[in-house]
Amino acid sequence: MANAAGDGTDTGTAIPRVLIAADKFKGTLTAVQVAGRVTAGLRRIVPDLEVEALPVADGGDGTVAAAIAAGFERREVRVGGPLGDPVTAAYALRGDTAVVEMAEASGLQRLPAGVFAPLTASTYGSGELLRAALDAGARTIVFGVGGSATTDGGAGMLAALGARFLDAGGEPVGPGGGGLRDLVTADLSGLDERFASVDLVLASDVDNPLTGPTGAPAVYGPQKGASPADVATLDAALTHFAAVLEKTVGERAAEYALAPGAGAAGGLGYGALVLGARFRPGIEVMLDVLGFAAALEKATLVITGEGSLDEQTLHGKAPAGVAAAARAAGKEVVAVCGRLALPPKALGRAGIRRAYPLTEVEPDLARCIADPGPILERVAERIGRDFLI
Repeated sequence: MANAAGDGTDTGTAIPRVLIAADKFKGTLTAVQVAGRVTAGLRRIVPDLEVEALPVADGGDGTVAAAIAAGFERREVRVGGPLGDPVTAAYALRGDTAVVEMAEASGLQRLPAGVFAPLTASTYGSGELLRAALDAGARTIVFGVGGSATTDGGAGMLAALGARFLDAGGEPVGPGGGGLRDLVTADLSGLDERFASVDLVLASDVDNPLTGPTGAPAVYGPQKGASPADVATLDAALTHFAAVLEKTVGERAAEYALAPGAGAAGGLGYGALVLGARFRPGIEVMLDVLGFAAALEKATLVITGEGSLDEQTLHGKAPAGVAAAARAAGKEVVAVCGRLALPPKALGRAGIRRAYPLTEVEPDLARCIADPGPILERVAERIGRDFLI
């Protein structure tokens, strides 16, 4: 077995203890399932191996599931989905700390198959989820944003929390980013006062501004069904939204629009910043919340991963965050993935000793996607032979 520094020397008496801190393989395996399959494969090689599973997430979809796997209580509430229809959404609670995932209420997963609503999808239900967490006694709320169906700048969320966005006739504007074209007055006086004494943490893996070439509509709008004309409409509408808010809350409204994370989840990050949130990279927040440091201290090998290890991984995704923290603690890290699109040098710079894609043991990509679990177990067997015996 290689030592924790990864120089290939023998540790002699070290008793291996593996920490599995992997994200989901999106669309195929949850983070919990990834950990289970890797554990099963490792124990075929070392039957009495000590393994600790700590499924992780970077603030996007799967964040609540990771918190629940780490011991948080699952809470469910009926809220409005992105199209206004009621959905049952979950958040996680432990003590006075809540983990709220916007995708539970306002994510693409909540749209009917093949249906997109780039101009009208609303984050109203995400605001209802935040209010439910407050009602449950949360004093710290980790607000994971990602996987959204929306591009409304967080206007729907703020409306659910007491804000009023009115047109020239004094009537509420329509839902979604498209409705913000008609905005004349923004009244934030009715916002839930409890947010003044709550630590609201905006957890995201993206740092885009609200608008412009790298803003929410331009970069993420097409993923939500926005045509080029829709992107232009949404960008103008969100620019107008920020300008109207500037009249209400002052210069900080313009500053928030340029701040890292403002463009997350179709600009929901912007609404959260207006609400008083502080931005932190999602994986850093989640590692703190999940108790990663204590688990890391006991580990001799860390296994991380996600569905695709690629350039995006290096920019705030869960495996990069796990590897950075493990490297700082002098622990060796390997990764599992469905698809590997990073060269060894890039992996090394990220702190990952080696990556094991499913295609290494099953070249048929279709089979990897259709039934990844047994293949991942075989991958884990390879890791066991390479690092644990």
